[in-house]
Amino acid sequence: MSIISILLILLVAIEHFYFLILEMFFWTKPKGIKAFGLKSKEFAEDTKVLAANQGLYNGFLSAGLIYSLIQNNTSFSVFFLICVIIAGIYGAYSTNQIKLFYVQSVPAIIASTSIIITLM
Repeated sequence: MSIISILLILLVAIEHFYFLILEMFFWTKPKGIKAFGLKSKEFAEDTKVLAANQGLYNGFLSAGLIYSLIQNNTSFSVFFLICVIIAGIYGAYSTNQIKLFYVQSVPAIIASTSIIITLM
């Protein structure tokens, strides 16, 4: 893999680790409420278990991407990037917030494209 591909994968992994932190530890705090545009502190409290679960999944995506780099396995990288892309598409669709697509899917699309170009 090229250095650019590795850096782009790292960026996506760090981004998802940050999502883990926000969803698992800051969901009910002002930072989390603002980041996710939650309607109230009460809503955040009512949904914190769901958010923590969601954060855990983001952590798995991050761990998978890091593992793919440690193993230097392009197939693993592409698999986890595709998972991120699909999650971003579904998140944007299900919440009617196109911003999710740009924040989550676009970096993974760019990283995937970089890998594919490197393989050509």
